[in-house]
This record gives sequence, C-alpha cells and structure tokens, in this order.
Amino acid sequence: MSSGAPRGNGQVVRLPRGASLSDFADRIDANPGSLVQEMFNLGEMVTATQSCSDDTLMLLGEHLGFDVQIVSPEDEDRELLAQFNIDLDAEVDADRLVTRPPVVTVMGHVDHGKTKLLDAIRKTNMVAGEAGGITQHIGAYQVRVEHEGEERAITFIDTPGHEAFTAMRARGAQVTDIVVLVVAADDGVMPQTVEALNHAKAADVPIVVAVNKIDKPEANPDKVRQQLTEYGLVAEEYGGDTMFVNVAAKPGIGIDDLLDAVLLTADASLELTAPVDGPAQGVAIEAHLDKGRGAVATVLVQKGTLRVGDSIVAGGAHGRVRAMLDENGQPVTEAGPSRPVLVLGLTSVPDAGDTFLGAADDRTVRQIAEQRQARRRAAQMAASRGRASLETLLEQIKQGEKATLTLVLKGDVSGSVEALEDALFKIEIPEEIQLRVIHRGVGAVTESDVNLASASPEATATIIAFNVRAQSRGVETLAERQGVEIRYYTVIYQAIEDIEAALKGMLRPEYEEVALGSAEIREVFRSSKVGTIAGCVVRSGVIRRNAKARLVRDGAVAADNLTVASLRRFKDDVTEVREGFECGLTLGSYNDLKVGDVIETFEMREKPRA
Repeated sequence: MSSGAPRGNGQVVRLPRGASLSDFADRIDANPGSLVQEMFNLGEMVTATQSCSDDTLMLLGEHLGFDVQIVSPEDEDRELLAQFNIDLDAEVDADRLVTRPPVVTVMGHVDHGKTKLLDAIRKTNMVAGEAGGITQHIGAYQVRVEHEGEERAITFIDTPGHEAFTAMRARGAQVTDIVVLVVAADDGVMPQTVEALNHAKAADVPIVVAVNKIDKPEANPDKVRQQLTEYGLVAEEYGGDTMFVNVAAKPGIGIDDLLDAVLLTADASLELTAPVDGPAQGVAIEAHLDKGRGAVATVLVQKGTLRVGDSIVAGGAHGRVRAMLDENGQPVTEAGPSRPVLVLGLTSVPDAGDTFLGAADDRTVRQIAEQRQARRRAAQMAASRGRASLETLLEQIKQGEKATLTLVLKGDVSGSVEALEDALFKIEIPEEIQLRVIHRGVGAVTESDVNLASASPEATATIIAFNVRAQSRGVETLAERQGVEIRYYTVIYQAIEDIEAALKGMLRPEYEEVALGSAEIREVFRSSKVGTIAGCVVRSGVIRRNAKARLVRDGAVAADNLTVASLRRFKDDVTEVREGFECGLTLGSYNDLKVGDVIETFEMREKPRA
C-alpha cells in the first residue's frame, strides 16, 4: 500500500495498555505517519501520540499481520521492576525464612458486630466515632496473645461492613492468611455473609466462624451452624473441618477461644514463613492525606524489614520513610513480616492494594514511580477516550443528546474512593442517561477540582466529597461562582442512593434559599385596620411584596416563615423598594415588632441538577 507500513508474518508485538501508534511503530521499525494512514484507511481517526485502546491496537495488528499482545498490568510491572534488577517472585533460601504471625481479615454482614469484636480484641473503642456504626475505611492492628505457653502475635485487618465496600473486602482477602467470618447468632446468614464467604473461598484461605451475640435471648448458634453447612462450612462438632467459636463481643465472652482457634487453624493448615532480612515488600492496606503530616499509608510488610529512612515506592507514590507508627500511634523504628504500620514520608497518596517495596536509593524509587504513573495515565486516557471511528461519529453526536451526570470523586482514603466509584458503576440506569467520573482523588476539595468540574465538556460536573470538606472558603466561593455543586457525605450508601436517584430522575426538586434584602425597623405604628406597621429603611438588596421574611432581634431569629403582606412608599402601594429608601410594611398577622429589629427577606429557588 502507499502508506508504506511494514507487514508482519504473525510476528509477536508486545505493547503496554494505552500505547500510542508511535510506540507500535518503534516495535516494528516503521514510520508513525504510515500507521496513522493505515488507521485512517480502516476508518479510524487516531493521532500518532494518542493513547489507543486495546481494541484499536489489536485491530491494527491484525490488519498488518502482527500478533499484538497487550501486556497485563502485573506483567508490565514485573518488566518495569526487572529493569532495576528487582524480582518480587525470587526464590528464598530456606535458611533465611522465619515464622511470621498470621494475617487475619474479619468479614461478615453489616451490623453483625465485626468492629465490636475487634474492639473486644484490642480493648479500644473504634466504633464510637464511626458514622452509623459502619467502618468507613480499613485499619490494621497487631495483638499479642498467650497460646500454649508462649506469646504469639496475630495481625487483624478490619474491613468495612457495607456492601459498597466489596472491592476493599476482596482486596482484604488477597493479603490475608485466615478469614474470621462473623455471623450474628440472632440474625443468621445474610446476603453479605455469603458475599464475604465467596471472597474468602476465591482467595483460597481457611475460615474460622465467630458466632457473635450469643448473649442475646433470641440467639440460636446451632441455626447458624446448620445454615453455613449449605455453603460448604461444616463445623468440627458435625464432623467437618471448620472451627466455629461462640462469642459475644460486648461483654467479651469467648474472645480467647477465638484467638486460640485462629492460631490452631494457622498451625494446622498453613506454613507461615517469610524472610526477615533484605528490602521490605508488602501491600498498602489504606492511604489518606493528612493535613499536618501529608500522605499517610497503612502498609502491611510481607517480606523483609522496613526501617525508618528506607526509600520506598508504593504504586505511583514514592518517598523516604520519615516515621513509622504502630496501631496505637507509638513510633516504631522497624517492621518485620506481617507487621502493619503507618508510614509517613510519601510524596503522594498510593491506591489501596498497591504493592510497596523498599529500594536501594531515592533515585530508583522515583524512576519506578514516574514510569508507573506514566503508564497508568496512558491506560486511563485510552480507556476514557475509546475508539473514535468514522462509523461512530454519528453515534457520538447522538450521545451528546443523552443526559450525562458527570462526577468528580474526592474522599478521605483511596480505598473509599475506589469502592464508591465501583459501586456507582454497578447502578442499573436507563439507557438514555450516562454516568462519567472525570477525576478521583484523596484529600480536601481544591480549586483545581472545581475548575476541572466547571470545564467538563458535557455538563458542569458535581463534586462528591466523602468524609472530606472544601480546602477553604475560597474553594466554596469559586464553586458558587462557577455553578459547581459540592455534595458532602459521611456514609457511603447515602451518596450511592442520591446518585442513583439523580440518575433515574427520581429526585424531587431541591430548593435553596436566596437572600433578597434586609430592612431595619425605625418606627412602629399601630393601625386598627391593618395591624402593626413597620416604618423601615432598606439596608441591603431589595424588599419585595409577598416575599418570604424572617424577623431578627439582637442577632437571633425571633420569628420565621413570615410574608411581606403589604408594602408602601408614603401613600403609594409598591411591589418593591430598593437599598437606601424608606418604606412601610406589614408582616401579615404578626404584630410583635420593635424598633431596631431587622427584617430579612428571601425566596426559595429550585436548585439546578447536573
């Protein structure tokens, strides 16, 4: 063909997600312009440097006779680390291995007492500060117990209970050795119990069942045992191999038995060893932006030892460990395998579930982080852009007629943002409506978030702020000026319900109060015909007849839900009086007026929805 693009004979070309035509051209030693021409001949308009979707790359490869293989994120990362001589899967000599504590994830249905159970284990009260008693983000804690005459450590990961946190629970199961499934004895097996059970089975980890709330009069622990046999969990007393322990978290009954069961299961089913020497490797369980301390990540060390001063990279974040804190907020100098610690010193917030590793120097971790960020960015751009073909041009014009709800998601921790986004895209919505998330991030709502929301091409985006506020009053003022709505939530399912209702057009109109003006009473006149008349001077804005009003006396609201029933200037009835002018008005049947009172008028306007 005239374009001069080379032809392959089934030759394999490996490309990362979001690769451009220039990347493809480099692999096959071709001119990028020739590939642009080939794509145009195929009916697709793609520039040489644009991130392409997997489908586009495969289509071009098939057309030119190349076997295009898209490198998976895991392989991509492995190849990247190999450039720095880092092998995560390297065999470890047996003499370097030491026994490590088991990592336990507590799962179960919402309100079945997971946090209360951890409460009883840790002897600290975490649940009091949680909205609606629901764990809002993951915590990791290590406890020490006496078992068969020796002191043993167990690491617990507390995963949220609400169904919206499926993604986080699944990730919890990936880093865990044993799952404690909490089932309330008075409630039995519920949908999320089964969901948690499926996650644990998918992760192929042993399960210990904690039958909670046995102190309640309506408790029936045997019913729970029978129900769980249907899901393949048969109690030891019934001839099975799953340990069931009766507990009551509030009074602290059976806690020691549960810890013993965890350790017995670990000793019987698992060989828990890890090298304690060498650079640290592990997983970022959770991460958030702290106002005073910057990016803070809870990490679980899986291999090696993490020390203060080490250079680390977690996903696209890197930095040097400035300080480490344990679950009680106490500083620690080093953390070995199965030890969860809070790490300070990262330059940005990693995603929950990102692997972290220590490296020899700052330069190495910075290069790894930068390359990861570039690859993620390219993959995200390819996913959001999709294929721009000649055939789909009319389709895109039709798409413009669709109602689009565009969102910017901000949260306190990365796991919550990810789980919220995951839940939003599972909402079943009518075909004529579409949902787009143009940005997600951790930390307070900033001016750049507002600018991004207002610049959205489809429609002004709504900012969903979960457990965070605007960075300053200036951010809120900017949002008001640019018509960007910021919605604040502290419980995740309220955000999901609101957005679902908005998407389905079910939300009733919302009204907001808009101030019109205020007037100060200078004289009060009594009239047998019209009641009490207020002689006023308009201090700001405008006073309108029939407007809603409230009476403010000494800075406090003395009366609300009033109406400006009549409005006069001298002897003439008027519809409005502006700032600086005098007027006489009545507030209907309300007569308790005094000199010096302030009358504020306002109207209720329907708030526009995205």
